[in-house]
This record gives sequence, C-alpha cells and structure tokens, in this order.
Amino acid sequence: MNRISYDDLCAFTRAVLDALGLDAFSAEAVTTGLCETSLRGVDSHGIRLLPHYVRATDAGRRNPRPDFKITQRFPTIARLDADNGFGHAAGMRAIDHAMETADAYGTGVVGVINSSHPGAMASYALRAARRGYVGFAFTHADSLLLSHGGTRPFFGTNPVCVAAPREEQHPFCLDMATSVYPWNKVMHHGARGEKLPAGIAADAEGRETRDPEAARSLLPAGGYKGYGLAAMVEMLCAIFTGTAFGPALLPMYDSPLEEPRRLGQFYMVLRCDGCVPAQAFRARLQEMTEAVRREPALPGESVMLANDPQIQAEERRLRDGIPLDKVTLEELKALSERFGVALRMQ
Repeated sequence: MNRISYDDLCAFTRAVLDALGLDAFSAEAVTTGLCETSLRGVDSHGIRLLPHYVRATDAGRRNPRPDFKITQRFPTIARLDADNGFGHAAGMRAIDHAMETADAYGTGVVGVINSSHPGAMASYALRAARRGYVGFAFTHADSLLLSHGGTRPFFGTNPVCVAAPREEQHPFCLDMATSVYPWNKVMHHGARGEKLPAGIAADAEGRETRDPEAARSLLPAGGYKGYGLAAMVEMLCAIFTGTAFGPALLPMYDSPLEEPRRLGQFYMVLRCDGCVPAQAFRARLQEMTEAVRREPALPGESVMLANDPQIQAEERRLRDGIPLDKVTLEELKALSERFGVALRMQ
C-alpha cells in the first residue's frame, strides 16, 4: 500500500485547490476537511473525494469563490446562503458564526442553503469542540436509505454528529451515518469485484442483496430507528432551512455535474458552561470517558467510546503515513500532472 505523510497530503491538496481557483478560505476549509478525515481513518469521506470535487468545479456545480451571505432573523438563529460553494467552506463558516453567537447568547444555530457535499460532519463539530464548545452538525444527502417497510429509498444516509471537549487532547465525537454502510464503500466493493457484507444493501425491489452491481439502496442502521433519525436530519436540513427534500435532491454522482445540488445543512453550538462551569463539564466528560473504557470487555475486545477508533487511526497514520488505494493514487497523480503540483509519497 502506498502511503503519504499528513503534511505532504495537506500541502498537495492545498496547492491543487489554489490552482483550481478557490479563494483562500475555501481552499483551507476543503484541505482541512479532506486531509483530517483521511488522517482519522474515514477514507470514504477523505482525500479520495478530491478528484470528484475537481471535476464538479470544472463543470460548474461548485463555485470556487462563493459570496456567502448570512441573514439573522433572531439573535441565536441565522441562515447562510453558501452560493453553491464547497460544502466544507460553508460548514466552517457556519460553525464559526454559531460559535460567535454562542459567545454572546450561550447557543448559536445556523441553517445552510445552496451548499454542496460537505464531507465528514466531524470536521465541523470537532472545530467547535476543540475551542471549548459542544458542536452539532447535520447534512442531508441524495436518496439512498431504504425506507422502513418500503421498496425504495426516500431519505439520504443523513449523518448525525456531535462533539464536545474533555480534559484529554481529543474531544468526544460521534459521527454516524443513518445507514449501516456508506455508499462509497458499496462502490469500492463493486470496483474490486467483491461481494457486499450481509445486511448492507437492497436491490431495486427492496430485497437485501450482496451484489454491489444490483444494490440500489442502503439498509438503515437499527432498522426503523435509523430511518427515523434520517427523517429528523431531513427536517432540520431541508424543512427548517427551506431547501428541497428526499428524492428532489440531485444525486452526488448520477446527475449532470454542471447542475448545483443546493443542499442544506444544520449546525448548532452550545457553550459547555450553560449549566455547570466549563472546567466541570470537561472533567466530568473525562470521568465518564475513563469509566466507560474500564468496563469489562469480551475476550480480545475493548470497550470504547465514539471517536476512539479514529483517535487510534490518527496516531497510526501520523506515524506511518496515510494509505492510498491504487485508484485514488492514480487520480492524484493525474491532478499532479494537470496542475504541476508535486505529489510526494513516503
């Protein structure tokens, strides 16, 4: 497996985005989102998306230099028009505004319209948690989640994400799709000619399938409960913000790249000293963290909290480098040649 250091991956990504014409804030936001996500081991939403983002920008779907507009009807609630810019840039701007609002009022909410795919939502919730806030981040997505009791998808794999500070370096962070499996991994199985694991996907009739070529939807995590969470996220990201919902959203891959997707997102920030002192919040979350990790485990297992696997992946990848699969490496090499940007591998 080919590997690249985190610093070299960040430098390469930023240089490509600068050459593509992104403004400085957008380029920094996308670089942070993609590279940090790969560093944390979430490869489905990491650097492998960069070539698609470049194609979408070339075609006109993504605005490399958006004119963000924030309107504020209430002191703690704002709406950000992302001007079809990169979802990563919209998310960073939204969570920053929510933190500024929370400084004054204890909480801040930003609904986003006219956005594009924002990648992993942990990027935004962690941004808030690292600065001492509790951060929530949600996005809706194109219809891929099989409706409970239905034959076809209506909602997307709409993720739920929350992060909060504690005494150790890394915040608590839950970032989960409402599907059992991401669609990107289904595509990976298909590209490698592999069968899907059981309980992952359904065909055009809503029947479970292990054939990635026959897969048309993803099974919800927890059955009707995951389906219900997806509906909640859709309400926040589409109904609350005034954007399209369900099947009306353009698919990320199977739609013309010159057409903007106009996605919605929802961000909320809380001051962690809203009920108790900030230090008490961090100390008690650390106490809970350590108590959970000490819980009795099955043979060969350990009891972990959300984000523990990503923390471990980050430590490994900082030491050993970030692995790149063959397809992603070839696409990054093509970007290197196109833009004249060096791709330094380990």
